[in-house]
Amino acid sequence: MAMGRGVRVFHTPGVSPYCVLIDQRGVGNSLLLESQAILSLSPDAADKMKRVEQFVKHSDGYALLGNIRLNTGDGVLHYLALVSGCVSVGKLAQSEIYRVTDVKLISLRGYTPDEERVSEVKKLLQSGSAYFSWSNSGQPVDLTLAAQRQLQFNQSDSRFFWNRMLFLPYIRAGVDTKQWLTKIMFGSIEIRTVYVGAKQAKAAIISRLSNERPGTRFVVRGVNDDGHVANFVETEQLIQLDQEITSHVQIRGSVPLFWEQPGVNVRGFYLFSFKPQVFMNLLGSSLVGSKEGEATLSTAFQTHHKASHDHADVPHVLYDYHVEGGSKKPEKLEAKIGEYVEKLGYFYCSGGKRIKQQDGVIRSNCADCLDRTNAVQLFIGLRVLNSQLQSLKLNDKENIVSRFEDGYKQMWVNNGNSLSKIYAGTGALNQGGSKLLDGARSAARTIQNNLLDKDKQEAFDLLIHGTGRNTDFADRAKLLLPQRYFHAPVPLLTSVVKRWSEFVDFVPLRVAVGTYNINGGKHFRSVVYKDVSLESWLLDAHKTSNLIDTGENEVPVDIYAIGFEEMVDLDAKNIVNASKENGKEWAVELGKTLCRDEKYCLVTFQQLVGVCLYVFVRPHLAKYIRDVYVDDVKTGMGGATGNKGAVAISLTYRSSSLCFLCSHFAAGQSQISERNNDYSEAIKKVTFPNGRTVLNHDFVFWCGDFNYRINVNREEAVNCIKNNDLSELLAADQLKIEQQAGNVFQGFHEGDITFPPTYKYDLFSDDYDTSDKCRVPAWTDRVLYRARRLPGVGDEWVPGNFHYYGRAELKQSDHRPVLAVVDIQIRNVDSEKREEVIKDVLRDLGPSDGTVVSSPLTGEGTIKISEDIIGAITQCMSEFGDVRYSREVRGTVWTQFREGGAAQKAINAGLVIAAGAEWQVSAACSSWREMLELELELVDSPTLPLVSSPSTQFKRQSAKLMSQISQLSFEELEGIVLSPTILPPKPPPPRPTGPPGPPPGTLTQV
Repeated sequence: MAMGRGVRVFHTPGVSPYCVLIDQRGVGNSLLLESQAILSLSPDAADKMKRVEQFVKHSDGYALLGNIRLNTGDGVLHYLALVSGCVSVGKLAQSEIYRVTDVKLISLRGYTPDEERVSEVKKLLQSGSAYFSWSNSGQPVDLTLAAQRQLQFNQSDSRFFWNRMLFLPYIRAGVDTKQWLTKIMFGSIEIRTVYVGAKQAKAAIISRLSNERPGTRFVVRGVNDDGHVANFVETEQLIQLDQEITSHVQIRGSVPLFWEQPGVNVRGFYLFSFKPQVFMNLLGSSLVGSKEGEATLSTAFQTHHKASHDHADVPHVLYDYHVEGGSKKPEKLEAKIGEYVEKLGYFYCSGGKRIKQQDGVIRSNCADCLDRTNAVQLFIGLRVLNSQLQSLKLNDKENIVSRFEDGYKQMWVNNGNSLSKIYAGTGALNQGGSKLLDGARSAARTIQNNLLDKDKQEAFDLLIHGTGRNTDFADRAKLLLPQRYFHAPVPLLTSVVKRWSEFVDFVPLRVAVGTYNINGGKHFRSVVYKDVSLESWLLDAHKTSNLIDTGENEVPVDIYAIGFEEMVDLDAKNIVNASKENGKEWAVELGKTLCRDEKYCLVTFQQLVGVCLYVFVRPHLAKYIRDVYVDDVKTGMGGATGNKGAVAISLTYRSSSLCFLCSHFAAGQSQISERNNDYSEAIKKVTFPNGRTVLNHDFVFWCGDFNYRINVNREEAVNCIKNNDLSELLAADQLKIEQQAGNVFQGFHEGDITFPPTYKYDLFSDDYDTSDKCRVPAWTDRVLYRARRLPGVGDEWVPGNFHYYGRAELKQSDHRPVLAVVDIQIRNVDSEKREEVIKDVLRDLGPSDGTVVSSPLTGEGTIKISEDIIGAITQCMSEFGDVRYSREVRGTVWTQFREGGAAQKAINAGLVIAAGAEWQVSAACSSWREMLELELELVDSPTLPLVSSPSTQFKRQSAKLMSQISQLSFEELEGIVLSPTILPPKPPPPRPTGPPGPPPGTLTQV
């Protein structure tokens, strides 16, 4: 029996409240979606509703995927995801496998233009990469599980269950999701029928794309803080013959380091638990030419793997695919990998009984895990195929073997094209087609990466999380809670966050923030003033500032944030296409300078034309840093150019969020409003990929050449400076005036200014500007910071203390550099205490979504729900807790609380009196306890291992490979991890010693 359009959707257009009614073939009841409520109706009630109310047919479909929620500035929009088009790709066991070809995202407020807001999600779902299974007899096969896992687990693998967050509204409503909703998997599936005598075998390639770090090429690369890599795909080569199944699994994934392109900037590393695996490193090894970046990435990969003693039994096989001859030299690949393919084996079962087990996987890596990886996985797949056929006793006849080989060769090529389209936007290259086709695909990739990937990335995030961008509350909750609760019910999150002080203590952190306008150069040191250097500015000034040694001067700085302005000359050429070379050289110089007394490593840096910001951290603190993101905003010429602007770096340290900014504001004595506007533009436009804005952080440190001047004439200013009378100048300081007026830097703190103005000096001189312009001295170079007051803290709360605020006497520029050292308190979570709080909250949480239903006991059926009645019930409910909102649903009033426990209190009360009537209070879902457990199980993300007890069979081989590993690992990795182009230039090759001498015993003429 073929699958038909078994889902019918009815709605009430033009009627308020807007309602959607869903019928599904084979399911006795119907679902009513109204005012964010989901109700289950009996067949009679549904038929009566259709007759009495103005329901009309909206559309038919094949499957329901769940509800999407989109956070907007105006509230939350809800959509019903319905598969309206699909095509069968084949059959596995008793299940038909379908590829999604068309999807409807129906606005649940009945406003059709809303659907345009999620058009990118629709494109993603119907791009040909989403699959689901269906069966008319029992539960369909779970596409998220490889055949070997299906014998071990009875739950879906959350990595490949893409729409699981869309299930949440139905679980909270007590709906049987197995009856109503369909799971989808992203990737590629191809199934072919191979005739073997009188029988039919099913040959399939199933590639499962992980949703843990989804995204597009150049937007998502490398690893994230949780150890999940981009473009992680599990590919299964499967053969099914009657009751016999054999399969072999391979994986691919981006190199597990923090890295990005272009330039392949290796910013850090992360080695995660990848046992049992064999790494097949296909990256280029040449240190010259177009593959130099790959060689650097490969070397860093090898270096970090070698340093990770926990993974000494994981072989790391080096195979420069192009140098070794590619697909034309399969014997070389066999020599490298054949032993591991043989020992890891494959899975084989008969009649549901496991006979053979695959003991590990081979992981192939190239730059994007696309073209070279496709070729290597094809080789491995065909290498294992003979063994699979032997288990099925199908290897006797050459024609049968040939059918399978020919079929799988084409299926592997098709699989590579499908995966490439998801990640890069085009089919794979080097698949045996024409060079012209490869060139066209390469050009299409460039267009895709530069113009379309951002929208596609947002669609990925919306589909996986089931909701749009993070709110400030969601971000604060993630700082305090373990990952498995990131998608937990809002009342649960609210209750735990409200009690943060019960499981959080504070640890000190010393932050140094410096700013220096270097006047367009690389002035590392002065030839004239050799006694003053970068060390004087960054390392020594704050240690010698206190005449009385209290011990505080010996406390090392934990984090350095160092900003520069005018790193390049602000000419037309650099404004259009600024060079990054100065920025890279400064990174090296700063790393050397800071490591004089303590070790520091670079977290990241960001450059916008002449503005550049670096963040360094002490190595032992690096493990507490995560969520590192960068952004920049142009403010020059009305936002068109980057000669003026701001760069920003956001990160999480322990359980606090920090933001560092460096800005260069508009110049000129009277351009105050332009500078204020530059500040406002940065505040409005700086947004990080995790949804944070500048003011959403716990701590914000802002440095730069703000260009605010002093409202006095030059002669008066110079006299005040000579007489050390700074109070009169500070009273006329434009920044302080604008801040006091509330125009800029509201809530920011600045240390006491006890040093002379930092601008403008004659070069290599202590004289203020003696040019024709004779500019008025000013404190243009400043550092300010802001601390967000945490909820529930008392009057003893201190936002931080300035340990030092001063300038250094570097004379290479017309500015003097400034440094601020601030001591702050960072939140640190005690995980054991947190678990106790969570258990306590869960015990009294009540319905997971915090919703209760008030039904009239007096005058039932005659009471017309009005705004006054809703307001009266809301007033009654506020006695139990903070009410989020109340709304009418079918003659009842539904109330949702913000925090957990409030709904349970209302249910325990059982009765309220409002508007002169009695109202029975109950849970919207009677089985809410079971639904809460189901929801927490769904939002948790355990990885289902392929092998339950990993072996250590490759310890000897791994040790041998590690001893032969590349000797090119940079010494800089011990301290600072940088782009290859940041490293000091390589020394020239040695000169030849001269022509060789004559062989021994040869007579020479004198």
